[in-house]
Amino acid sequence: MLLIDCPHCGERAQVEFVYERTLDSIVTPGMPPEVAVARLYARANPVGLDDELWRHAYGCRQWIVLRRHRRSHAIALVVAYDPALLP
Repeated sequence: MLLIDCPHCGERAQVEFVYERTLDSIVTPGMPPEVAVARLYARANPVGLDDELWRHAYGCRQWIVLRRHRRSHAIALVVAYDPALLP
């Protein structure tokens, strides 16, 4: 089990959180269809660190971004989610 350091609540067990998706797969309403399709279906699946969107579903209910290693699951960074910072 992972321990996730929520920026709003502090360190909590993984079972309190819900994984949503990687940040590079988020599609916004004004995005051209070609870009949206590429983001959803033609993404790379690299080994290493990846930025992921999670929600503290059984806590503060806030969205957070985790930078997590795909193989070891080590968490390198946890920050509050800011939609203005989307790639």
